[in-house]
Amino acid sequence: MALDAAFWRGKRVLLTGNTGFKGSWAALWLKRLGARVFGYALTPDTEPALFLAARVGTVERNTVGDVRDAAAVDAAFALHSPQIVIHMAAQPLVRVAYEQPRETYSTNVAGTAVVLDAARRCDSVRAVVVVTSDKCYDLRGVDRARAEDDVLGGAEPYAASKAGAELVTAALRSSLFAAQTLIRPCGLATARAGNTLGGGDWARDRLMPDLIASFIEGVAAPVRNPGAVRPWQHILDALRGYFVLAQRLWHEPAAFSEAWNFGPPASHERPVRWVADEASRLFERGARWRTDETRHPAEASALRLDSSKALRRLEWTAHLDLTQAIEWTVNWYRAYYDGASARALVEADLERYGALVPA
Repeated sequence: MALDAAFWRGKRVLLTGNTGFKGSWAALWLKRLGARVFGYALTPDTEPALFLAARVGTVERNTVGDVRDAAAVDAAFALHSPQIVIHMAAQPLVRVAYEQPRETYSTNVAGTAVVLDAARRCDSVRAVVVVTSDKCYDLRGVDRARAEDDVLGGAEPYAASKAGAELVTAALRSSLFAAQTLIRPCGLATARAGNTLGGGDWARDRLMPDLIASFIEGVAAPVRNPGAVRPWQHILDALRGYFVLAQRLWHEPAAFSEAWNFGPPASHERPVRWVADEASRLFERGARWRTDETRHPAEASALRLDSSKALRRLEWTAHLDLTQAIEWTVNWYRAYYDGASARALVEADLERYGALVPA
């Protein structure tokens, strides 16, 4: 199913987490599609922040708030009467979850319950996409790509919090979002993407932002777990999956209200060192990296996604190969630090991506 600009034109979309990296890209793309975007999120917590650098607040009505604050979330739903909800607000970092497990669980699990409770009581809402993570799976046992019906779990706080968000969503979908309990049809699905690359991510302890920061400083970038394998993809491929899923939920809520993987093909499942090598080569200017020998909290050694269901039923697949995804990302940062406008760089990538992907 193609991304349909006519579908999105004029749609009222509540986007939680809109001040984050992924949320900022989503807001600008939705506005480009003609949607009316209403954001709900905390203030940006990085410096720089794409939300501010790209002036994302100029294309939407933004409410500063915490997804754990039920009264504030209810007020946002009442104010905007959204038709589509894309829930991205989360504590998104593995290592922060080790430092702040209670805050991570309350935001990622309880916060999801708050948003979904508000959505099911808001009569205008017709489709809800809850963005979780590829880390929601129990990775013990067989080393293979995880499909949507594999066991959920988590051996560390962040993964467990995302599994918890999935369980909360599944329970509400089968009970309070069931057709017989709502006065209107409303689709509810979860989306699990791979490790996303793209310009404007300045979160700490993520591979590409850490590489770029060191490259800019002219020092060797410390890289944790260079042998760890991850499913890498460009952010626009992941977002396109979320948007196409929302379209299908709108038209056929009963058929598409389930969990969905939006990961890259197996050829994109590469070790961290491979991505670091490519980024160094493309950045040039003497860019290099080194293995970080510091002791760090444990992370999964391999993570793979089976996204065949999305290909089969949504006709979704990643359109940028991994080398392209890294090249687009590195070029974005190089241009930004050479003085280009963050907003112009996002818009240029959206234009280029639109020319590559069938409408």
